[in-house]
Amino acid sequence: MSPVQLRGEPGGVLLLCDHASAAVPPGVDLGVAPDLMARHIAVDIGAEPLTRALSAALHAPAVLGHVSRLVIDLHRPPDHPHLVPVESDGHVIAGNRGADVAGRLRTLHRPYHRAVAQAVREWRPTLIVAIHSFTRELETVPGVRPWHVGILYNRDARAARVMLELLRQADIPAGDNQPYSGRTLNTTLNRHGEANGIPSVSIEVRNDLIAEPEGVARWAALLGPMIVAIRNRLVENERSAQ
Repeated sequence: MSPVQLRGEPGGVLLLCDHASAAVPPGVDLGVAPDLMARHIAVDIGAEPLTRALSAALHAPAVLGHVSRLVIDLHRPPDHPHLVPVESDGHVIAGNRGADVAGRLRTLHRPYHRAVAQAVREWRPTLIVAIHSFTRELETVPGVRPWHVGILYNRDARAARVMLELLRQADIPAGDNQPYSGRTLNTTLNRHGEANGIPSVSIEVRNDLIAEPEGVARWAALLGPMIVAIRNRLVENERSAQ
């Protein structure tokens, strides 16, 4: 179950999709009903096709996660208490009680992050964009999340500031570090973007908007030019600062 890697052009955008798959490795029994594997607790609905569409449109390389976050969350640090969840949005993940966390780190988590690190070295991106999706309404927390897009970032806000500006100009409801904060949940970009001094941003689209091919096509057409505009703005700013 190796990470999926898409080829592209060097020196531009690198796309990442931590939660692209609901796959469960052979020998792992999560102990959950099969229908749960199609819900947001198991996979970022629509994130994989959106990443693929953006990769094709932008000729951008991409690395896609290869395992359900119910098996191990590739977007959390190795010592995170919910790395291998025993509960998610009110659902008990019985098969994870007493799970071989060290084995899953060795065979799933580390290979993914090695693949991302290799992609950064090979493609030398000037911008890293992580694609996620979020659910409109959690089962255990009342209230509807009003945003169509959430923009997440940690200390480096260079790309996020431009993306938020472009989304608001397009009258797209956008959450600034919502529906949760990238300052507390930004593991992949912290490690591969900020740690390398590369501007990065996480784009989370509400999953009901990209659950079908028509929605994926619409959002790829919306976000693609914005990502290009961010990359160009960052390059211009870098040149001006020299």
